Amino acid sequence: MEMRNLIVMLTVLLNSEYCGAIHWLGLTVNGSSVGWNQTHHCKLLDGLVPDQLQLCRRNLELMQSIVHAAKQTKLACQKTFSDMRWNCSSIVHAPYFTPDLEKGTRESAVVFALASAAVSHSISRACASGELPSCSCGPAPAEQAGPDFRWGGCGDNLRYGLQMGSAFSDAPMKKSRSGSQATKLMHLHNNAVGRQVLIDSMETKCKCHGVSGSCSVKTCWKGLQDLSDVAADLKSKYLAATKVIHRHVGTRKQLVPRELDIRPVRESELVYLVSSPDYCNENDKQGSYGTQDRQCNKTSNGSDSCNLMCCGRGYNAYTEKIVERCQCKYHWCCYVTCKKCERTVERYVCK
Repeated sequence: MEMRNLIVMLTVLLNSEYCGAIHWLGLTVNGSSVGWNQTHHCKLLDGLVPDQLQLCRRNLELMQSIVHAAKQTKLACQKTFSDMRWNCSSIVHAPYFTPDLEKGTRESAVVFALASAAVSHSISRACASGELPSCSCGPAPAEQAGPDFRWGGCGDNLRYGLQMGSAFSDAPMKKSRSGSQATKLMHLHNNAVGRQVLIDSMETKCKCHGVSGSCSVKTCWKGLQDLSDVAADLKSKYLAATKVIHRHVGTRKQLVPRELDIRPVRESELVYLVSSPDYCNENDKQGSYGTQDRQCNKTSNGSDSCNLMCCGRGYNAYTEKIVERCQCKYHWCCYVTCKKCERTVERYVCK
């Protein structure tokens, strides 16, 4: 494991021009231990481009939200892709990344999109919760209230979240002179897709008022769905991502679909430049950890099935004893007692 980590670290040093834009995900390592109340704290994370450092110095209060976004990006990605061969292991060692994120793959597309959405999501909610002095609740909805509800409460400030989030997430691609133009365009496009999915996740949330919970009156506001819901939508786009090439369209070079270059790239689709490994076998040069010893579902027909997860190599079965609460009873007033029950379950892991 130590040798693998060393290889990953050396690789990122040689190819940092591609992943520098998401080095901030490394805030999961030391970001929580920083007070973020002095400008020199901004230098604690290597890899931030000048514009990101400037944003940090001028808006120190935002950094706690960005640290939170880094943590949520990692958790949401790993949870959402836990049933696939690629289970978002590429960001485990952030700010050091596996090679698959440095080559413009569909995996890098979804990580960039999710990270971009997470920054704006975290800032928007921090505004509504009163954690940031520079912003407050989101503006009141323009649409008229219905007969059974009124606008009120404190909605997530998506406008401010998008403004500050895009400034932070897009800065490396807009200012850096390193890296290919195609890669920069790809990352900027996918960042925008992530933020659009976040915008689409805004929904009406309500709280009831009335005698004995009658809900005769409802107070409603606009709020964002959880980041896990955003990640689920991005997973669908990941599965349907479009491979693109960088070529002249008219007087300038643009990203166009490799197979159907007669149409422009849609604003709603994730794009990638390089095909991914199959992630079946361990390969440090490709950024694949392989699926050996990964748990699979014997009865599933989906991506977590033993056939797909194990790449046809077969699987081993073992039994595991689980102790859980059971036969719970409510006692007036007001506690619950439960017994402990033991059951045996069968697990399957890839060969």
